[in-house]
Amino acid sequence: MSEEKESVLAGFKAFLMRGNVIDLAVAVVIGAAFTNIVNAIVKGIINPVVGAFGTQDLDKYSSCLQAPCTPNAAGEVEGIPIMWGTVLSATLTFLITAAVVYFLMVLPMSKYLARRARLQATKDDMQEVIEVSELEVLKEIRDALVAQRGAGHNAP
Repeated sequence: MSEEKESVLAGFKAFLMRGNVIDLAVAVVIGAAFTNIVNAIVKGIINPVVGAFGTQDLDKYSSCLQAPCTPNAAGEVEGIPIMWGTVLSATLTFLITAAVVYFLMVLPMSKYLARRARLQATKDDMQEVIEVSELEVLKEIRDALVAQRGAGHNAP
């Protein structure tokens, strides 16, 4: 039982120490912090720009599916409101987040990886050229030795 417990703990430790688990944890923490920045941009910049054409708070944009969509004396909304402004705000937040992630992380990383692949391919091509030229040099040495040996056997 003790060995099984140790192997489970050892397996769990190995799982946690894998690079991709730690990378994922860092990504989640950075993503959470980044969400606050994106929300601030949407609420501080995007919403006022959109608000220039209406209200500054996108959450106030709504339609009424079943009238009346007004709050009663208790503060409860009567009717069925469709809060499409909230959906619009969330969509803008998503698009900004996706654009920032793509342009600041994915695109530079893909360019870096493509450049690295080209350099590796160039290195591989150079290695083949070196190997081919080494083979040719060895063949020439062999032919020279065979020629020398042949000349030496014919001498008196």
